[in-house]
Amino acid sequence: MISDESAASIQIDDLPPSRRSLRVAVVTETYPPEVNGVALTAAQVVQGLQRRDHHISLIRPRQSADANGSESPRLDEVLLRGLPIPRYPHLRMGLPAKRALVDLWSKQRPDLVHIVTEGPLGWSALQAATRLKLPVCSDFRTNFHAYSRHYGMGWLHKPIVSYLRKFHNRSQFTMVPTEALAADLQKYGFRRLRVVARGVDTERFDPAHRSQALRQSWGCGERTRVVLSVGRLAPEKNLDLLFQAYDAMRRIEPDLKLVMVGDGPLMRDFRASRPDAIFAGAQRGAALAEHYASADLFLFPSLTETFGNVTPEAMASGLAVLAYDYAAAGQLIRHQESGLLAPLGQPTRFCDLAVQLIAEPQRARDMGAHARTIAESMSWDRIVGQVEATYLQSMQTYPFSPGS
Repeated sequence: MISDESAASIQIDDLPPSRRSLRVAVVTETYPPEVNGVALTAAQVVQGLQRRDHHISLIRPRQSADANGSESPRLDEVLLRGLPIPRYPHLRMGLPAKRALVDLWSKQRPDLVHIVTEGPLGWSALQAATRLKLPVCSDFRTNFHAYSRHYGMGWLHKPIVSYLRKFHNRSQFTMVPTEALAADLQKYGFRRLRVVARGVDTERFDPAHRSQALRQSWGCGERTRVVLSVGRLAPEKNLDLLFQAYDAMRRIEPDLKLVMVGDGPLMRDFRASRPDAIFAGAQRGAALAEHYASADLFLFPSLTETFGNVTPEAMASGLAVLAYDYAAAGQLIRHQESGLLAPLGQPTRFCDLAVQLIAEPQRARDMGAHARTIAESMSWDRIVGQVEATYLQSMQTYPFSPGS
C-alpha cells in the first residue's frame, strides 16, 4: 500500500461489527449493460455495497436501453444526459451537471461521493462535492494518458496527466488496482493512493462451462486447441502482436484456432485481413463465460491496462495466460507456474513464449489448473470490504486541504 502516514491502512477486520449503513453517491460514466472493465467492476462494487446494507445513489448517463433505470433495494438511479463517445458510439460520455448534483445532494446529502470516472460528469461531481464539503473517493481505472499515443495524439500525454493529477489529488483517496500502478502514479505527483485490487466471479467463470457445441460451431474437433482473445478491437489493445504470436504458434500446430471476443473500431479491418480468425463479437454473462471455458489458451498483448479484468476471468476459467508482466497479470501470475509473463514491451519474447505455450500442451493445462486455484482466492466480497474501509477512513480524515 502506498499512502501518506496520515493515510494508514484500515484493515477489514478492524471494522466495527455493528457499523452503520452509509449513503454513498457513486458517479460513473459507464455501467452495464455497457461491456467494459470499468462498467463491470463498478457494478460489482455497487452490488457488494448493497449486500453490506449501504444505500447507493448511482449517478450515470442515460443509456439507449434505459427507461427509468433499475429498481432494487438500497439503490436509487439518477440518469442524466450524455453523448456518444467518438469511435465508441455504444458508450456515452456524461455532460457537466454541477448544478443538478448540488441541488440533489443538498436535498439528500450523502455520507460520501465515490467518483469512478474522470470525464465531464465526474468533474462536475468533484466540484459539487467540494462546494457542499462532502468527502470524496475516486478510482483510477483507465490509462487515458497512455491511450493518446495509440490514436496519433501523443502530444496530449502531458495535458492529460496534468488533468488527471489535478482531479485525483482533490479527492480524499484515489483507489488503484495494483502496487505497480500506484508507484507509477506517484512519480507523476499523484497523492493519497490506496491499492484496492479487483475480484473475479469464480462461479460464473469456471472450466465447468466448457461447451462442445460452441467448439463445434468454431469448427473444432475434440483435440483442436483454441487461442482466445477478449477485449476491444481497438488500436490501444496491441492486437497486431496477437496475430504475430498466433501465426508463430500455427507453425507448430497448424490446426490451432483463434477466437476473438469483442467489438470495436478495428472489427471491419480485421475481418477482411484475418479470415483465419473467428470473430465472436461482444459477449456477456453466461455466454462470455462459456467462450472462456471453451478455449484452451489465452493471449493478452495489451500495454495500456490499469488492471485488465480479462486476466483473472481467463485464469478463473482454467486457461493458461500469456501476457506482459504488469497490471493484473504481473500481480497474479507466477511465471512458468500459473501462466507466462513477457517482459514489458518485448514483442519478440512475447512470441517466443507463445510458441512455448503451444509446444507443451500438458504444461499449459497444468498452468491453467494452477491459475484457477489462484482465482478462487479473489472474492469480490473481500474487495468490496477494502472499498468500504477506504470510505470509512475518508470520512474519518475529512476535511483536508484539496490539492495538498
